[in-house]
Amino acid sequence: MEQIITPARRLFGAVRLPGDKSISHRYAMLSSIAEGDSKITNYSTGADCHSTLGCLRALGVAMEIEGTEVTIHGRGLDGLQAPATDLDAGNSGSTIRMLSGILAAQRFSCRIFGDESLSRRPMDRIMRPLAQMGARIEARDGRYPPLAITGAPLRPIEYVLPMPSAQVKTCVLFGGLFAEGVTVVEEPIRSRDHSEIALREFGAELTVHKRRITLQGRPRLTGRNLVVPSDLSSAAFFLVAALIVPDSSLQINAVGLNPTRSTLLDFLLSIGANIRVTNLEQHNGEPIGDLLVRSAPVRGGEVSGEITAALIDELPVLAVLGAASEQGLVIRDAAELRIKETDRIRTVVDNLRRLGVAAEELPDGMKIPGGQQFRAARLDSYGDHRIAMAFSVAALRADGECVIENAEAASVSFPEFFDILCHVAE
Repeated sequence: MEQIITPARRLFGAVRLPGDKSISHRYAMLSSIAEGDSKITNYSTGADCHSTLGCLRALGVAMEIEGTEVTIHGRGLDGLQAPATDLDAGNSGSTIRMLSGILAAQRFSCRIFGDESLSRRPMDRIMRPLAQMGARIEARDGRYPPLAITGAPLRPIEYVLPMPSAQVKTCVLFGGLFAEGVTVVEEPIRSRDHSEIALREFGAELTVHKRRITLQGRPRLTGRNLVVPSDLSSAAFFLVAALIVPDSSLQINAVGLNPTRSTLLDFLLSIGANIRVTNLEQHNGEPIGDLLVRSAPVRGGEVSGEITAALIDELPVLAVLGAASEQGLVIRDAAELRIKETDRIRTVVDNLRRLGVAAEELPDGMKIPGGQQFRAARLDSYGDHRIAMAFSVAALRADGECVIENAEAASVSFPEFFDILCHVAE
């Protein structure tokens, strides 16, 4: 599918974006192994989160879906059933990595696979700790999907993450739910803590001291009524769009403002963004608020070290902001981008150059001078949802119409993206 993006005069209005993907995945998985029913409001509309629901259904979990409201009838810790066919995670790394922690503890064997893109993403980072817990997992070439998981009783471990990863942390904690005793995960850098918040919400005994997370195994999880905030990672595209398109004023309502995700806002404010937070409240342990963003010149700067890890999903659209900023942007310590849905360092630099923007590819990042003009171009998502959306934002600043090839990739996380973009762009 090709999407034509017309340059915008301004962005204006108020929008509510779909539910947070990270939280939706976790709520669905924990609801399935809780006792009783859970009602999840504002569940993500993205294909990835619906891949999680499909896998859970195949494991015998009954549910009803009405729009963005999902009711899940929990089966308890020991209630999942062997699937009749292989589990399909689609394009979702979150699904395959986090769900594997639950599957490893079951009394049955199963296989879980994904699409061509997911099949190129390494899984050894979850296989290592699960093997220490007693799981038996086989993978293509020892590290790629499909994964053949032979369920077994798991034992608790103390695991130090070699690199920050909320997905790997969650996988180990989910496995630890089934182990008799205490599972400990220690992080080198604090990553998003939606799993810790959700586990407590469902009734797990979990403590956090600095970067050390301790979980008591075999808890009784109880179904809950849950509200998913709007996704801050999705909001990032509209924040950048409003910053770089002159005369813009945009309000994004009910956005998740978890402190472990707020590095995005901290960074944008530090370089001169005009963003205000209002109506701050809390649902199910997660802070939620409205964001009011107005166009403003931003300085640019450098993203490196711990900040890179915290902004890894937002780096494609921040690269676009960097080209429009006063001083440009340097991104370092981002080698992880090369093993996302695409090699995002290469695909970002390629699309910037198509726009006539100077950009240098680094082994672990990129260097983008500021003050650049964007020209009309044909751009390619390469099947990556974040590339499709980042360069749709860039196209709003171009000197003519741009075409986004393979634009349907956006539906993986944000099916409504183009409709909302057209609604607020004038």
